[in-house]
Formats: sequence, structure tokens, C-alpha cells
Amino acid sequence: MQQTLTKKQQTHHRMLDAASRSFKAHGFAGVGVDSIAKAAGVTSGAFYAHLGSKNAAFEAILIKGLDEVIDAIPQFQCDHGANWIKAFTDYYLDPPHRDGLSCSCAMAALTPEVIRADKNVKSIYQEKMTKITSLIAAGLDDGSLANRKARAWVFLSTLIGGLNIVRAMADETLAGNIAKTFKLAAISAAGKVK
Repeated sequence: MQQTLTKKQQTHHRMLDAASRSFKAHGFAGVGVDSIAKAAGVTSGAFYAHLGSKNAAFEAILIKGLDEVIDAIPQFQCDHGANWIKAFTDYYLDPPHRDGLSCSCAMAALTPEVIRADKNVKSIYQEKMTKITSLIAAGLDDGSLANRKARAWVFLSTLIGGLNIVRAMADETLAGNIAKTFKLAAISAAGKVK
């Protein structure tokens, strides 16, 4: 049975969604509280009442975005079995995902922002990314746990870096060719899958 959200909860979700789209599309420094509030259809006062600060909003959307990846990895593993690495790689680097910057994955869109963030944000990021790589490693075969985790980091880094490079290309054909190269590299880095 689905629970109906209160008006306050709906407003809170709208603000988080607006903050997420704004930070992903324009970066932390490229967006202000007023523009996030306007995108959510609320006042700046309502933004502060719900989220506290721009920094708190960023932390909340970082957690939410990385938790979505944490939920997605086991789902890909379950839905695609031994082909889950290829399915995830295709999803990650294919045009529907790579072309939607404001709705993109928190890993690729927010990592550059975390680099400039405070230690608390970096700690949140580290905890979530370590969890993501552990989930990936759990779906890999061959080698020790340390080896599988190392391969998971390389796989993930290839996807995140690859997506950012592909997005930065002006020529669509070149972007597509580069994406294919990164797909092969990511799949190769992951190695044998369970």
C-alpha cells in the first residue's frame, strides 16, 4: 500500500529534485538558493526552512543520488545475471543517460563538486562510493576480495571518467566512438562476472 505524502513532504521532495537538477546541470557554484527555490516553486525562505542551507541541500542530494546507485547495482545483477556488467555499462554510456545532464547519475555529475567540498561531504562520498564498489565486487568472479574490489574501482572509474569525457565532446559521432571504447575498457576492467 503506497503512502500518500503530505503537502510538506511533497514540497520537500520538489526542492530536493530542483536542487539535484540544478547542481548536476550547473555545479554547486553555478546555482544559488533563489534559483533552486524558484525551480521548485517555493520561496527562498521555504528552502531554508526545509533544507537549512545550500550545503545541506548538496549533502542531501549527494546521499540520495549515491543511494540510488547502491539500489541499482543489485537490481542490475538480479535482472541481467552474468550479463549485468555489460547491461550496466551500456546503460551508463548510452545516449539516453549521457545526454541528460540534469538527470544524470550522481557519481559522474557530482564527483567534481565533491572534490571542492569540505571533509564532511568527502566522508559521505567515500562511504557511499566504497559501498558501491563493494556491491560491484560482490558481482565479480575470480580473484581475492581485494582483487575484485580493485577491479570494481577501475570499472567504476572508467565509467565515470568516460562519461564525463564523452559529455565534453562537441562532435556526436566522436562522442559515440569514444563511448564504445570506454565500454570495452570498463567491461575488460571488471573481468569475469558471477
